[in-house]
Amino acid sequence: MQQTHLFEYAVVRVVPKVEREEFLNVGVIVYCRELDFLQVIYSLNEERLRIFCDQVDKEELLQNLRSVERICQGSEDAGPIGSLDIAGRFRWLTATRSTIIQTSKVHPGFCIDPAETLDRLYKQLVL
Repeated sequence: MQQTHLFEYAVVRVVPKVEREEFLNVGVIVYCRELDFLQVIYSLNEERLRIFCDQVDKEELLQNLRSVERICQGSEDAGPIGSLDIAGRFRWLTATRSTIIQTSKVHPGFCIDPAETLDRLYKQLVL
């Protein structure tokens, strides 16, 4: 039997009007400490976004989502947050905030392969 690993995930959301608390799921972040894994998958369905809120600057939104990706990777161009350890980056990304890009509460689970789990959650919660 293959070993299971504790993982945590959060759904990445676009919240165009924070005061209304309405959101559109656009991605998923998965973190597994045991396997030193932190990745995000995201996509913007432009038609859904336009129907949901036509006042969002799509290019700015994509730039912010790319920043999330760079932070997950620990890229040098991710600023001081990118230089944190993997747990610190995940906690920073999933901290409560009142911005257009937010995450759900963090949810735990067990997995064998966090990359496969990331893909499954993305298909279930975003697509």
